[in-house]
Amino acid sequence: MIVFKNAGEENTRETIELAVARAKQLQIGKIVVASNTGATALRFLGSWPAARLVVVRSVFGFARADAQDMPADVEKQILSAGARLVTAAHAFGGLGRAVRRKFQTYQSDEIVAATLRIFGQGAKVACEVALMACDAGMVRTDEKIVSCGGSGRGADTALVLTPANTHSFFDMKVHEIICKPENAAAR
Repeated sequence: MIVFKNAGEENTRETIELAVARAKQLQIGKIVVASNTGATALRFLGSWPAARLVVVRSVFGFARADAQDMPADVEKQILSAGARLVTAAHAFGGLGRAVRRKFQTYQSDEIVAATLRIFGQGAKVACEVALMACDAGMVRTDEKIVSCGGSGRGADTALVLTPANTHSFFDMKVHEIICKPENAAAR
C-alpha cells in the first residue's frame, strides 16, 4: 500500500498509475472512477482501455438545480473514447440527505458514509461509486474491480474490491487498499 502525505488532486497521476498497474497484475477487467466534472476520467483515458473504464458522476442538480457538473463536450469525449458513463444518485446520500436536511436527523446511509470516512474521503467515494456502478449494471457482483475516489477533486485513493448492489451493501468486500492519503480527515 502506498500512503500519500496529503489528500487531494495532487495525487491523481500516481493514483492512476498505481491503480492501472495493480489491475494489470491481478488481471482485473474494470476500473471504476469517480468523476463529476470529467477531469479525472479524462486523465484515465490513455492509461487504461476506455472500453473497460466506468466513469461515475453525480445526478443532475447535485451542485446546482437542473444542471450537470460534467460539461457536454467532456461527456462526449469520454463516451466517444469508449468508456462507460454512469449518472446516479449517491449511494450514501440521496434520500437520507433529504431526511437529514428536513428533520435534522441522520439516516443509515449517512452513518455508513461517515464510518467509511475514517479511512478517508477517497475510500468512502471509491466504495460508493462501486455500488453506483453495480446498480447501473456496469460491474458485476462476482468480479473484482479497482475503484478510485478522491477528496474533493482528482483521485487519491484506489481499492481492489468486489462490488455489490446498494441494497446488498454488506456483501461488498474490500480486498486491498492500493493507495490512500495519510492525512485523510473526514469532511
